[in-house]
Amino acid sequence: MGAMFSALGVAASGMSTYKVWLDAIADNVANVSTVRGMDENAYESKYVVAQSRPGSGHGVRGQIGRGTSVSRIVENDPEGILAYQPDHPLANEEGLVRLPNVDLGEQMTNMIIAQRAYQVNTSVFERARDSYLRALEIGK
Repeated sequence: MGAMFSALGVAASGMSTYKVWLDAIADNVANVSTVRGMDENAYESKYVVAQSRPGSGHGVRGQIGRGTSVSRIVENDPEGILAYQPDHPLANEEGLVRLPNVDLGEQMTNMIIAQRAYQVNTSVFERARDSYLRALEIGK
């Protein structure tokens, strides 16, 4: 039964990691057009760095891991991109403002990957749970 509980934990850790990644992507997409004045830093896009949890010593050569976790969230490029928008209220005397260095195409691609990975981990969790419940029924 330990492997079944392990499967639940591994899948739950994956769901948790991908939820954090989806949250970071949502924040990046929400701020893709955030304009700042030249005296401020641009919105800093966030990137989630995940790491695998070391193996438990079980399985072939002790290689079965214990899932993933978020090791850190990295913020990127406070300088942003300078854009010429002379009519913007935050523009300096030269008509420049700061835009975030967020690549919307990259964010959308990452969102699809994270969403699919979250769904896969959800399926694994549900299958492991169902197996556990069936095992309990056998004992009745």
